[in-house]
Amino acid sequence: MTVRKATFAAGCFWGVEVFFRQVPGVLDAKVGYTGGTLENPTYEQVCTRRTGHAEAVEVDYDPARVSYAELLDIFFTHHNPTTPNRQGPDYGPQYRSAVFYHDAEQRAAAEAAVARWNQSGRWRDPIVTEIVPAERFWPAEDYHQRYLEKRGLASCHI
Repeated sequence: MTVRKATFAAGCFWGVEVFFRQVPGVLDAKVGYTGGTLENPTYEQVCTRRTGHAEAVEVDYDPARVSYAELLDIFFTHHNPTTPNRQGPDYGPQYRSAVFYHDAEQRAAAEAAVARWNQSGRWRDPIVTEIVPAERFWPAEDYHQRYLEKRGLASCHI
């Protein structure tokens, strides 16, 4: 079996983790931080809005069971990609919408998905999702991993 990685930021990482874990073909999903300047950041540091990190989810998936394009569609349907640095009540750069691509194929697929979703008419405003190279992913503290699942809320969606 081939295992590939995908990394997405779509607001608070707890809900993002939940909806990716529910996708057949997703083998694992971890919450953490990426896209910033500080090594091994903590939640408290990221919340200062000074580290540049986004709350993100790193997804391990089997491309024979779920394609990257399908993961992108799930990403775009489960958050509002038109609001810069905000998802629902959460605001700040750590809550930005971003696709962190791991190779040129993922970048091209993400760019095509943005174009397709912009043309879809689903949103009034244009998509502001960043499409940027994947950087080091720092797993969040243990208490953040499977946070909603541990509290019996794993069927919730953002």
